Amino acid sequence: MTERALAQRSDAWIWALVVAATCSVVALAVVQGNRSESRLAGKPAPDVALPLLGGGKSAIQHGKVTMVDFWATWCAPCRASMPRVQKVWQEYKPNGVELYSVDTDDPSADRESQVSEFLLQNRLTFPVVLDDGTAGHAFAVASLPTMLLLDKEGKVVWSHIGALNASREVDLRAALNRALSR
Repeated sequence: MTERALAQRSDAWIWALVVAATCSVVALAVVQGNRSESRLAGKPAPDVALPLLGGGKSAIQHGKVTMVDFWATWCAPCRASMPRVQKVWQEYKPNGVELYSVDTDDPSADRESQVSEFLLQNRLTFPVVLDDGTAGHAFAVASLPTMLLLDKEGKVVWSHIGALNASREVDLRAALNRALSR
């Protein structure tokens, strides 16, 4: 076999290993995500109170249906989801639905200004709390974005890990309607 043929064969093996490793990581992420979603169902939400962007503190309110959305400014699937999250929240807010939007960016001196600018640039108007790791740990958030829906008793009745696409928005709306009817 020629030197060139050996090099091409070696390259092919390297690419095959890269593809196999990538597939393994994606499969593991999907399995972990599915485990997280099913592990949260029916459990009461932990009590957390976080600093509110712009000042003050905010806690998840008991007695209200609440969407809890974990995200970060650097997260592409989060960015894709946020217009849908805002639209759903604005439509359901008159029915008493709350949104507890949790920014998980790393703490820094200019974090508040960065998050405020991000919201402004993306025309997002919902209130945001700044997580120091407390809420992410309490809710066992392993991937972003993660969205949970809490019923009026504070129990997780729906969860989703990943971008909120059209079909998952339909699922969220159905879960919201069920939670509001109880």
